[in-house]
Amino acid sequence: MEYKSQKIAYWYFAAALPLFLLQILLGLYLAYSYTFTVPQSIVNVFPFATAREMHTNLLVLWMLLGFMGGTYYIVPEETKSEIYSEKLAWLQLGALVVIGVAALVGFLFGWTKGRPLLEIPPPLNYFVVVGALIFLFNVGMTMIKANRWTAIQGTLLGGLVFLAVLYLFGIPFYKNLVIDWYYWWWVIHLWVEGAWELVTAAIFAFILMRLTGVEREVVEKWLYVEIGLFLFTGIAGTGHHYYWIGAPRYWLWVGGVFSALEPLPILLMLIDTMQHVKHRQTKIVNRLTWTYAVGCAVLHMIGAGVWGFLHTLPQINYYTHGSQVTVSHGHLAFFGAYALLNLMVFYYAMPRIRGIEVYDDTRGKYGFWIMCCAMMLMGLFFGVAGVIQSYLERALGLGFMTAQSYMRLWMGAVFFVGLSFLAGVLITVTDLLTIRPAKVEA
Repeated sequence: MEYKSQKIAYWYFAAALPLFLLQILLGLYLAYSYTFTVPQSIVNVFPFATAREMHTNLLVLWMLLGFMGGTYYIVPEETKSEIYSEKLAWLQLGALVVIGVAALVGFLFGWTKGRPLLEIPPPLNYFVVVGALIFLFNVGMTMIKANRWTAIQGTLLGGLVFLAVLYLFGIPFYKNLVIDWYYWWWVIHLWVEGAWELVTAAIFAFILMRLTGVEREVVEKWLYVEIGLFLFTGIAGTGHHYYWIGAPRYWLWVGGVFSALEPLPILLMLIDTMQHVKHRQTKIVNRLTWTYAVGCAVLHMIGAGVWGFLHTLPQINYYTHGSQVTVSHGHLAFFGAYALLNLMVFYYAMPRIRGIEVYDDTRGKYGFWIMCCAMMLMGLFFGVAGVIQSYLERALGLGFMTAQSYMRLWMGAVFFVGLSFLAGVLITVTDLLTIRPAKVEA
């Protein structure tokens, strides 16, 4: 660790990890509710809808904390300077944690806006905006004061600014439901397939460069491709949410084709870096971090690219829209693209912040493979359940509960595989918080 202010990143990571664990526990409760009959006394206190909004909002919160912590670690090294204000970084962290806890407690008492992933009510939304402005001011002033610009920090700052601006569109409530959902999709889709993709690309490029020693030009050229694809596919790809709200028919083509191209630059960046590493015979010290980078690129492509393309073709989406096929795509895409990205950053930065140059990755390997294998199985089981659901409900016109009875076996499989995933998460969180130096070889 080169700069003292990078230490703040550790506490962002440490705050994100328990939230990740809590998100998985709530996901298991949801899968259990699909498979078994939850006693009514429990449902009265903790209904399915409340668990779902907590599960999805925890996803957003812990990933944003990971992105912000990663930014506070990367920016000093890219600008060759300390963070503009450590006090602002601490204030921002405290504010976001308090807002997150307040939102979760509020959900228990029905204090919610009602939109999936954006259920936080308006009073808390304004505090989120203040926290985001503090973050952007701190990062922006660091870069401006240093006056040393790179493609990585430019892409990172652009993604973060776009992420914050988009959030504003989700705050108002529009009386016309179609218009309300139109702007809701702007926030959600252009977050995860626009702003978050730019942040991912910048962080990914930085880690690959530091981990492998590959030249900056190699990874930065793919950043420019990522920016181009974001402009031409990320925005246009939003159209696969316009199919069934009365938009013009050309969105069937635009949304169906462009959506699948967004993860390509990260996969190509990784392949290109692997070729350079192989050619130069570079020795990668912490292999687990490299494994996370490979896993992130591959599962990103499978979940967001392959699964997304198959699911968003209009001829298929007509039947699968809003089914468990959507859930399958969402789980694989979020885990591959963003959960593994955050964990990769954690495994890169947390040992260095603690002064550990080479860490023991024995436990971490078990955690990685258990999580990845379990998530692939969960994605497949969700997908099978979704195909059954789509056929029974949309093709045969049977009732919702009839379809649920045929899906129960596969949702039960999701629950039991989810227990394995929880074990992988527990191993990973424990390993990161108690990471140890590697034993010196004789």
